[in-house]
Amino acid sequence: MEQCEQPKHVRYQAVSPNRRGLFPGIFALANGLANSGRLGPPDWTAWRRANDRADAAYLDPMTVDASVYDRAINPTAQSWFKNTATNLPADLHFYEDLLRRYGVEYRMLRSDDPGIVLYEDDVQIVVAPW
Repeated sequence: MEQCEQPKHVRYQAVSPNRRGLFPGIFALANGLANSGRLGPPDWTAWRRANDRADAAYLDPMTVDASVYDRAINPTAQSWFKNTATNLPADLHFYEDLLRRYGVEYRMLRSDDPGIVLYEDDVQIVVAPW
């Protein structure tokens, strides 16, 4: 019997599109929640710490290529995590829990080929989706 491999990439994103017709990713959803003022002080502090950990642990693609998320150049750019990013699950559990508790709907997508790769590093790719 052949064993199925996990898809190479995973993305957590909004269930519904935003005003621009895009589906924000999990970090954008959590940041939007925090910026809306809906988080209580303990959740805001935990969100800030989680973002600080992520900023320290993972390279921001825009520091390598400022055009990667430029809406005029790549208006539909989206990030996908590689399935080899072993440190990510612990961080993602926090964001998933936060979104669930505040009623922000999201879904997980898996793909071997989510789009044209605009940026790539050890843990993520940024693509222009197909």
